[in-house]
Amino acid sequence: MRRPSLHRAARARSLRDVLSPRGALALQRADDALPFALRAALVTALAALPAFLTGRPGDAVFAVLGSFTTTFGRLMPHTRRTRVLAGVAVAMTLCVAAGSALGARLRPQDGGAGALLVVAATALVAGTAKLGCDRARLRGLGAVMLLFGFAVAAQAAPTPAEVLPRTLLAAGGAATAWLAALAGRLTHPEGPRRHAVALALHEVAALLDAEAAGAPRTAARHRATTAVLDAYRALEPERRRTRAGARRTPGVRETAVTRRTHGPAPSVRAAAHAAFARAASVRPRRAPGRPVRAGTRRAPASPEHAERMADLCWSVLVGAVRRRPPYGDPAALADVLRAHARAFVRRRPGDGPELPPAAAVNRPHGARPPAPALLVPALRTVLGTGLAGAVALGLGLGHGYWAALSAAAVLHSVDVRTATRRAVQRTLGTAAGLVLAVAVLGLCPGPLALAGTVVALELLLEYAVARNYGLGVVFLTPLALLLTELAAPAEPAGALVLDRAVGSLLGVLLALLCALAVVHDRAAVRARRALAACVLASAQAREALAAGRAGAAPEVLQARLAAAVVELREAEDAAAGELWPAGTDPADLARAERRAYRLLGLLAAAGREGARTAPGTGPGPVPLPWSPPSLSPSARSRP
Repeated sequence: MRRPSLHRAARARSLRDVLSPRGALALQRADDALPFALRAALVTALAALPAFLTGRPGDAVFAVLGSFTTTFGRLMPHTRRTRVLAGVAVAMTLCVAAGSALGARLRPQDGGAGALLVVAATALVAGTAKLGCDRARLRGLGAVMLLFGFAVAAQAAPTPAEVLPRTLLAAGGAATAWLAALAGRLTHPEGPRRHAVALALHEVAALLDAEAAGAPRTAARHRATTAVLDAYRALEPERRRTRAGARRTPGVRETAVTRRTHGPAPSVRAAAHAAFARAASVRPRRAPGRPVRAGTRRAPASPEHAERMADLCWSVLVGAVRRRPPYGDPAALADVLRAHARAFVRRRPGDGPELPPAAAVNRPHGARPPAPALLVPALRTVLGTGLAGAVALGLGLGHGYWAALSAAAVLHSVDVRTATRRAVQRTLGTAAGLVLAVAVLGLCPGPLALAGTVVALELLLEYAVARNYGLGVVFLTPLALLLTELAAPAEPAGALVLDRAVGSLLGVLLALLCALAVVHDRAAVRARRALAACVLASAQAREALAAGRAGAAPEVLQARLAAAVVELREAEDAAAGELWPAGTDPADLARAERRAYRLLGLLAAAGREGARTAPGTGPGPVPLPWSPPSLSPSARSRP
């Protein structure tokens, strides 16, 4: 008779944990936020300039909508970001075109069935954008910007003759954003690489701080592993180009090829230990007048230096995992890593200690698999957006699409727990943004002043949203209001502010209700699969260590095991943020994670020893699967 009460208590505890807004106000590290924000503001200004030069400032809104393409994929490598932005530019142009055509046909501002059809179309666009952004791993504002373009174009009272000009303006703004991304690839090709390596240095330093303080290391270790793997993935295009050049010119020295062909020098381990000992004792800054050791002053943006720093992060990470690190004081080494990270961000030569030899590290290779595109989060977005838009229409709110946008922003999240955090951030950010909007609109600025304010708000938005979504909403709210004022200058400012406040609150509440109502087991299934994959990868690693084959393919085994343990932690966090019970014992997940990290350290040590004693050709880079390949019967039978 007690089981139902215990079940209810467990469900109540789960609901309380899921709805906890803890972490909503936390700030994230964003070293390259200011240069990216400056480029975004420049793109916005260039996109809006032709409309002002032709004496049609109201049309600048649609060019600005197209320029929002530049907000996507801030941390992606240039090659992938150029492809992604090309697709986003097409999608943004199609959203403006479809919204303009639908608005000209149905006249939603007149109410009736036409307004209901536009609400339904808005919900479908929101769900499709959510599905596509999840597939491409586009976070941040993501699908909200695509939905914003569609909704503004549909509600701007277009005529059939204005559909094509507005579409062309949006296409011009999107093309400007894509060309700016291409120019960034040509002028600063090392940008994503610098950011990824600097982030890895900071995360590994945070892991060392936790070790020095005796604090729990689970979360810090996961962040460090993810950051180091992301750094290697950011370096992979440059490594492929280097290998291709080495194949074309056999006499050219290339570290990865020579390591696999000839192996490291016999004194690699001693050199690595000495390097780490120096890292623990040398201050981050050299004294004035002190000569710089040979090989320490390298341009931090060079591929060789970036690769060496990623190697250093990986060596420290696996050393900390084994609890037998080849360094002395973890706090001193953490200071050294942060000094190198600052040098990367500032693009200055590093004055830190000499780096360990490149041959001392067997690097994990591979690219991250595509994210699972789940239909249930997209279904939540469709339901929440459609319901918010319909209720706003039924209440007679002006600009009812703002309720739909708020619902889509809250539901553009991973799970219910992140949706709760988004709701808190959206509410607080909107309240502060409305105060800022009232101050700006109270000055009654002209069209040119409005456009300048929009550019400034775009700069502040891109700078702030990388650190916290709520801070971004503070500037996104007046930006949306000013774009509406620019498109329809005759509308009273007080009505705009009131509609925005009521619509945002309504959208946030309805989005939370949809997130709680639509319960699914996809996250639980993902957690169980991740646990099985991690157990299989650990069994394969144990089999290789027992058979003495760990040194023959260290890159393959380490990459597979590292990817499995990262996916295990991410799947566990996603399952913990949903109301559906995961069906797995948290103790089993913790044991599997600890076992995988312990084996990862053993694999790294065996790989170094195998490369020193029996060098061979070794395998090349391989993709990282979600699940390791099938094992032998003996490996399956092991616990």
